[in-house]
Formats: sequence, structure tokens, C-alpha cells
Amino acid sequence: QMPVVESGGGLVQPGGSLRLSCKAPRAITSVFNSHVMAWYRQAPGKERELVARISSSKNIEYSDFVKGRFTVSRDSSRKVMYLQMNSLQPDDTAVYYCNAVGDRGASWGQGTQVTVSS
Repeated sequence: QMPVVESGGGLVQPGGSLRLSCKAPRAITSVFNSHVMAWYRQAPGKERELVARISSSKNIEYSDFVKGRFTVSRDSSRKVMYLQMNSLQPDDTAVYYCNAVGDRGASWGQGTQVTVSS
């Protein structure tokens, strides 16, 4: 398993933007590249749901509720995955989790809180 750490959450007004980062500080590049990376989120009282997923070959999948607003990317040289979130709405308020899936299993970060409120 590859440990990951999220950062970048915070409080933003509706219509605002945030960029989340997910780093794999202890992984070597080849290990990072072997993992499918994803962002999930969990709002209070709701189940955790997929936001976006990106493979090492940069095949990307988005959930319908973020298409056109969020952009996922990864930088192998820095061993980091990003989630650029634009046009944020109160319904986007949640804890956002990084997920990494490789041959040895899956790992989760501790989560970063995103709150969208005026």
C-alpha cells in the first residue's frame, strides 16, 4: 500500500475555487505510476462517493455531478494528484479523500474538509 496525504481544503464562498493535492511522499516514481488515483468525498450523513479517477496513463473518469467544474490531474515527477474545483456550490461541502489502488491493495488519506458557504 502507498500512503497518501491530502491538503488544500478550506472554506470558500459559492462560485469560488479550490485546488486539492494528494501526495505520496514516501513512494518512488515507479510505485506512484503503478497506482490508479482517485478522489472521493463524504458529506455529513451520506455515503462516500467517487468524484474523479485517473490512471497512470491518464484515463480519466468523472462523476456526473462534477463534470465541467472539476479537473483531476497527476504529476508523476512530483508524485502528486490534483483536483481543481471551480464553481463550487454548497452541495460540494464534504470531506474529500484521496484513494490509491495498486497491486498490493488500496490506501486512503486522512481527508481534507471543503466547506462552501457564504
